[in-house]
Amino acid sequence: MRFLLDAEQRDFARSLDALLTAAGTPAVVRSWAAGDTEPGRTLWTRLAEVGVFALAVPERYAGVGTLPVELAVAFEGLGRHAVPGPLAETVAAAALLDRLGDATTAAAWLPGIAAGKVVASLCPVSPDRPYALDADTADAVFVVEGDTLRLAEAHGPVQRSLDPARRPARPLGGTVLARGPAVAVAAAHATEVAALTTAAQALGLGRALLERTVAYARQRKQFGAAIGSFQAVKHRLADTLIALEFAQPLIHAAALALERADAGRGRDIAAAKVTACEAAYAAARTALQVHGALGYTEQLDLSLWIRKARALRTSWGTPAACRSRVLAP
Repeated sequence: MRFLLDAEQRDFARSLDALLTAAGTPAVVRSWAAGDTEPGRTLWTRLAEVGVFALAVPERYAGVGTLPVELAVAFEGLGRHAVPGPLAETVAAAALLDRLGDATTAAAWLPGIAAGKVVASLCPVSPDRPYALDADTADAVFVVEGDTLRLAEAHGPVQRSLDPARRPARPLGGTVLARGPAVAVAAAHATEVAALTTAAQALGLGRALLERTVAYARQRKQFGAAIGSFQAVKHRLADTLIALEFAQPLIHAAALALERADAGRGRDIAAAKVTACEAAYAAARTALQVHGALGYTEQLDLSLWIRKARALRTSWGTPAACRSRVLAP
């Protein structure tokens, strides 16, 4: 498959990149990690104004339609700039509410999500996933337990995360919104949306890490020469680039499969997720190694990207789970 973005999609990606570059996201990330979400919420509103969250909401609920390819384009940009918050969880919650078939519940939440007025989190409860991301700051935390969907009323203590800007907490209590087989079906679809957008985030994150590392390798000198001229460094950077380039078409193919509701979309999404997240994780390790001791310092903005790469690697599908999905008969 040969996949190229059209002119409108490329323009959208460029405008989003310009917005986020001007926003100064490292300061926003640090504020979010410290519990001050006001700068993040301001940025969230600006993202909504350019239509990022409306891409996951049908037109009948004030969105622009469910557009997986455009969502992947947007989330690659969000990952490139390490934007904090339950981004994948919000669009996944929108996908769940839309697929649920309950017009009353959908109408109560989807217009707010599209407009950026509702920051949502989604928690499909399982033994290895009892927490909801940013439950302490989200306006709505949707919890799926088997065939039951409820809206959490409270949350437990915020847990430590590899990425300090990711603030998981256990959702508590709640009002039942729906029960029945439709909940499980909608939750499965929402999980696919979350995995796809997480993969796109990881790809953008990995590209940003590579760009920063290449720039550093060009200006950092040892023995009178830029370290980027050393063969060992060249090979490491080339391997990182190849891994990221290989992940891009898999994400686009998975987005198309989701848009068309192809029977094999689960495998396509799993393949995209594991490939993009492993490439981003490799980019983080390369960045850390090339930057040396500087890569460990919290003062360096690079550390924000490195930590997020490790967290995204296991979010919405561990590498082992994704590989099992791809190889399942």
